[in-house]
Amino acid sequence: MKTGKTDTLPRLPTRRLQAVFRRLEAAYGHQDWWPADTRFEILVGAVLTQNTAWINVERALANLRRRHWLNAGAILRAPRPQLAAALKPSGYFNLKAQRLRALCAWFVETGGFRVLDRWDTARLRQALLGVHGVGPETADDIVLYAFHRPVFVVDAYTRRLFTRLGLLQGDPGYEALRTACERALPADAVAYQQYHALIVEHAKRRCRPRPLCADCVLRRMCPVATAAGRAG
Repeated sequence: MKTGKTDTLPRLPTRRLQAVFRRLEAAYGHQDWWPADTRFEILVGAVLTQNTAWINVERALANLRRRHWLNAGAILRAPRPQLAAALKPSGYFNLKAQRLRALCAWFVETGGFRVLDRWDTARLRQALLGVHGVGPETADDIVLYAFHRPVFVVDAYTRRLFTRLGLLQGDPGYEALRTACERALPADAVAYQQYHALIVEHAKRRCRPRPLCADCVLRRMCPVATAAGRAG
């Protein structure tokens, strides 16, 4: 089935992107992302956050923490029905239990952080994409936040914001948009973490499916906000 997405690489203006992020940071401040106590917890959260709100992920993580299952060995030893039950708050819990076990098996087999920290970014990312249930966004969440490598995470919020700002024409595929972002912005893992977190925060507060343009900090540079102001 055709999705309409293309491999055409968008051209994103560096100065305008940086202006967007400066305004978002001025409005929302530093975002302490990814919310996790350990690096391994980031891996778990990246799987559990697929198709669900973060508050539900926190409930599932709390269940794992109470059972002392927040490490790869414990997750692999946990009985499958009980593991799925612990993940129930995150939705699709049987599927996520299967995906989480696959990620943990890969993590253990490769030697964990001790070995993976020595891999270059391209090899690490490609290996993650080979794990059952790990798509590009999940892989990049892990590479950026757990391994602090400069890969730009693209999600639905990114597409929504960039499209409304007039930065995107058409519907580029994930890799095309990620590559375009990385070409437009200096390779900086800390900055990419902040950029992604700010986009998520702004999308939740203002750039919703029905945008709240009147109080948006980006309204002066957003065609959608301009049109809404004229209509109002």
